[in-house]
Amino acid sequence: MKKIYRFSDYSFFTEMSELARKNNSFDLSLGLPDFDIDERLKYYLKESAESLVHQYEPLSGNPSLIQNIIRFNSDRKNGINVNENEISIIPCATFALHTALKTVLNPGDEVVIIQPSYYTYGPSVVMNGGIPVYYEPEADFCTDWDRLKCCISLKTKAVIVNSPQNPTGKIWSQADWSQLYNLIADRNIYLISEEIYDLYCYDGTEHYSSFLHPELRKRTFCIFSFGKMFHCTGWKVSYMLAPEDLTTEFRFHQQYLSYGANAPAQYALSKYLDGFDFHQHQGIMQHKRDLFNALIADTPLYTDHPCEGSVFQTVNFRHVSKTMTDVEFSKWLTAEKQVACLPLSAFYHLRQNSDYIRFSFLKKDETIIQAMEHLKKVL
Repeated sequence: MKKIYRFSDYSFFTEMSELARKNNSFDLSLGLPDFDIDERLKYYLKESAESLVHQYEPLSGNPSLIQNIIRFNSDRKNGINVNENEISIIPCATFALHTALKTVLNPGDEVVIIQPSYYTYGPSVVMNGGIPVYYEPEADFCTDWDRLKCCISLKTKAVIVNSPQNPTGKIWSQADWSQLYNLIADRNIYLISEEIYDLYCYDGTEHYSSFLHPELRKRTFCIFSFGKMFHCTGWKVSYMLAPEDLTTEFRFHQQYLSYGANAPAQYALSKYLDGFDFHQHQGIMQHKRDLFNALIADTPLYTDHPCEGSVFQTVNFRHVSKTMTDVEFSKWLTAEKQVACLPLSAFYHLRQNSDYIRFSFLKKDETIIQAMEHLKKVL
């Protein structure tokens, strides 16, 4: 008898955001900014309306945007050299992950998902006929490579990694990618690497992409997001790097699902990316992380794992309650204390509890200050 995997009709993310709205809470639950996008982005989007870019772009994407992606990635400190046949402009990271799975999976194939992980990963595997296999990290969110090896079987077809990771803020290093490769080197296993918070690495750390590993690169779908980079998620434009053979296979499926991404937005993003100041952008977000962590230190909540990257901070709440589950605490903090968060267990397949909640610091400075001052008073 076929095994049926059930997933909730609505995500806990939606539920908590609605709870925050009903209680007029400071909403630090989701990674959505409460500040405006750069005025230059608006200008270029307006310019696109006069530039006759209202029809489909090529399946690969806007040629000018592709060239600027090549230049942007080569200019990184850990530069990624790619050619135009290895780049696909797609509607969003979720689309890329889902279509990459469709490209490589056969019914019954297993996919290792490194937790905690975003809630769409498991359903995407199942919807493509695969079977999710969940790996849980150590208490400090580091990877136990022997335990991860035990998750890999003869049926494993792919591994999904997110770095910098949502929700823990952990960053995979060059050594981590090498460790992963050692586990799968002699197997026909693909890597789906979601690197959508690549701009947000802190304390002097520079993003190190899986696509830099010379052998992993041959089997990797590496996903990035302009929506996350430039705080314009509603524009629905992302990009993916993959070797030419996998790109060809990916586009075979892409043409029947979405074909291209938002054409006027691709035009605007291309203009904006040309001359984009990466370090200024990164510095702004590190300031917000540091501001959040400095202020939450004045509350009973505490950060025993300061985030290395992303726009999220996990926070231990056990000085406030030793009995509530993280779900109960999150709902209580959101509804009763009017500061919204998410429970860490929402990022696991089966775990029902943890010592942690997650906040987003992708907010105006005044929002962070007001929310933390409020917590200081009410906890």
